[in-house]
Amino acid sequence: MRHVLDNPVRAALLGPHADFAVRRGDVLCYPRDVCPFVGLPDEPDEGTWRNVAALYGPGALVPYTCVDATPPAGWEAAGFGPGVQMVDVGVDATPDAEAVPLTAADVEEMLDLVARTRPGPFLPRTLTMGTYLGIRRGGALVAMAGERLHPPGWTEISAVCTDPAHQGNGFAGRLVRAVAAGIRARGERPFLHAAASNTRAIALYEALGFEARRPVDFRAACVPGVPAQAEAPPAAPARAEPGQAPAGDPH
Repeated sequence: MRHVLDNPVRAALLGPHADFAVRRGDVLCYPRDVCPFVGLPDEPDEGTWRNVAALYGPGALVPYTCVDATPPAGWEAAGFGPGVQMVDVGVDATPDAEAVPLTAADVEEMLDLVARTRPGPFLPRTLTMGTYLGIRRGGALVAMAGERLHPPGWTEISAVCTDPAHQGNGFAGRLVRAVAAGIRARGERPFLHAAASNTRAIALYEALGFEARRPVDFRAACVPGVPAQAEAPPAAPARAEPGQAPAGDPH
């Protein structure tokens, strides 16, 4: 019997994140300004890939993970590389007085921090997926972490990043513990993903109380064809604004 974390994108979109879900047949996805990952079924077939093409449009790059799927002939497959899924086995989940909730008013700063640290996908409305916390110095946002995927009973910690000028101060660990405290308070369990090559991040997470659950691959497929002149992203019902791994984490 498959575990809910074996296909966390799909589990989230069928569960706590159902309000976000854009659906075509057996394929689910988030609006593209929220999260780029597609929720494929456990065993995609040719019809699945036709539905992906219809949702995303010609020329679109479609990221997916935790599903062993090869796109059909004519699709260009791209790999972002191997990773690891880690789960909380003893994190000292502790609120932090300096970790302030981030809101829509902070998105421009958050996007700027992400652009400089490259922790992985963070888009203009990723903030709406869960609670994000930040630490400021001199009024500037210098570190953040937050919640992304919400499979039933679990919440993913993601977008953990620190301005290079402020690294070495322990902000990442403090923010992960603070985000974990909020997750635990809801009766859920934290998990996260990291690139297998990001040994520094993995070592930090192990020190904080996470352990590897399974290896994963971060993949992408390019829909055949030429992009349309004006392609509208998938839409979902409006969702109220609420209020992530060190640089290099693909999530």
